[in-house]
Amino acid sequence: MSVTAPPPSSEDIEQAKALRESFSKIKEQVSRVIVGQDSTIEQLLIAMLAGGHCLLEGVPGLAKTLMVRSLAQAMDLDFHRIQFTPDLMPADITGTDIIQQSESGARQMSFVKGPVFTQILLADEINRTPPKTQAALLEAMQEHAVTVGGKTYKLSEPFFVLATQNPIEQEGTYPLPEAQRDRFLFQTLVDYPTRDQEGDIIERTTGSSSGTIAPVITGPEIIEYQRIVRIVPLPPHVKEYVLDLVRSLRPKESAAPKWVAPWVQWGPGPRACQQIVVASKARALLQGRLHVTTGDIDALAAPVLRHRIVPTFAAQAEGIDADAIVARLLAELPKPQGNSAGL
Repeated sequence: MSVTAPPPSSEDIEQAKALRESFSKIKEQVSRVIVGQDSTIEQLLIAMLAGGHCLLEGVPGLAKTLMVRSLAQAMDLDFHRIQFTPDLMPADITGTDIIQQSESGARQMSFVKGPVFTQILLADEINRTPPKTQAALLEAMQEHAVTVGGKTYKLSEPFFVLATQNPIEQEGTYPLPEAQRDRFLFQTLVDYPTRDQEGDIIERTTGSSSGTIAPVITGPEIIEYQRIVRIVPLPPHVKEYVLDLVRSLRPKESAAPKWVAPWVQWGPGPRACQQIVVASKARALLQGRLHVTTGDIDALAAPVLRHRIVPTFAAQAEGIDADAIVARLLAELPKPQGNSAGL
């Protein structure tokens, strides 16, 4: 049964315009410290607007940590960083109950909050810790809450996990469990800078001057912008396109192309449909549009789907990865036609 959303108010439309202006200012502030990486920064902003988490993958030294810290400063949000190591324990993330003695001499259990109690949590090199500790973030990412000793503690809003990881083939890493990967809205690949950008990095980082970042928006404003993203209309033909895209990547689906089964061992679940739609709504607003198009879906298909596809051994042996699978499907999938009514 379809649910008809209430018509947007004039205030909603004005907020949509303010959203684009605010996030343009954020990019301007971050660019004072970060050289290039425009695509990565845009995906981080889209993930935050969509209320999702982001996994950044790249070799060391590409300013992933600095990028996340800079975003937290521009958004005036609380920020904690956890350096994931092989000996990190779940309690080091969530916090733990300790015994304290009161003034009267009575002993009682007291909860000491861990670094997850923040608004932007940087899980640095998340794949350098074993899966047991990685899983400590699952409840926080999905429910925005932490349960310790039978008690549930709510996290501050807005709450984002921005994790970095080194490529899996690097020494001393543990692949993220599938359930954990699925909690990330995007898996963003951070690439090397261009020659000119790298030259600019040298100039900025080896001199006496350093960029400073001023706060642009606040937490309550981000929450309001997240609400605006949710009311962006989804045209029926775009919804059908999303369903065709995601379901075609499941090898047992009857409508999947014949080449999918030999290449895909496991395809994306329903969460992929949900997250690509919300992310595309956020992208549409940042692009200055008040409706979603199939172009938005195509632009975000790779970061939304690459960590939700498990290629077969045969595909890997031929050098075919998840990005190649998504790219082929996008090239073959028919583009539906329809009206795109906006806010």
